[in-house]
Amino acid sequence: MVEGRVTRGTTGTNRLRRVDRYLAASPALRAVASPLVVDLGFGARPWTALELADRLARVRPDVRVLGLEIDPARVAAALPSATDRVAFALGGFEVPTPGGERPAIIRAMNVLRQYEESEVPAAWDRMRERLAPGGLVLDGTCDEIGRIASWVDVEAGGPRRFTIALRLQGLAAPSVVAERLPKALIHRNVPGERIHDLLRALDEAWARTSPLSVYGPVQRFVAAVESLRAAGRPIEGGPKRWRLGELTVPWSSVAPG
Repeated sequence: MVEGRVTRGTTGTNRLRRVDRYLAASPALRAVASPLVVDLGFGARPWTALELADRLARVRPDVRVLGLEIDPARVAAALPSATDRVAFALGGFEVPTPGGERPAIIRAMNVLRQYEESEVPAAWDRMRERLAPGGLVLDGTCDEIGRIASWVDVEAGGPRRFTIALRLQGLAAPSVVAERLPKALIHRNVPGERIHDLLRALDEAWARTSPLSVYGPVQRFVAAVESLRAAGRPIEGGPKRWRLGELTVPWSSVAPG
């Protein structure tokens, strides 16, 4: 039985480029000999699955992508776009795969946003039990043109990291991501919650580094993130990721209280 509910199916070309770039650098992509990556809930058009395969193939030429949807009409519409590297099938949180193969990565972007917060842990558990050793479930949300995104890395042992990814050009304040937080966090952006504290601190750091605007938004964002780390925030990664508009922290530092 297919597990889940039909989503709005909204999608667009290049919408998930920030997520794909992050996954291309993920150790999970290298954790298995021949990686299978699932694009769960690919939507009304097949674009996101096809773009995912193209981007990941640059670092893993042997990658295979399986686009899953619980709407049979969407699967039927996508099938003519299948390639040697990309397949499409009916499926939901149970993540059916040919021969029961365990995926290295399950990408579930803009899927759980349409569920209740109370439903998130069970969906995470259902997906992560399907992972290959060292695998990754990525649950996140982004805006319609992919300029604002955030996601949670869920591994076999549970959620591990939280990331925001922003287009820095024209950025007014990093807290704009509040509108695109994953379902597990979007209702928690209130005083007293860890995610609210992080976004407030990031906005304050962004404001303090405004004199660096003359050098461009990238240097300003890097300086803001560096100041958070210097103040004791558990910021992961380094300038290479920060220059992309990414900030990653342990899940424990933003998990609902």
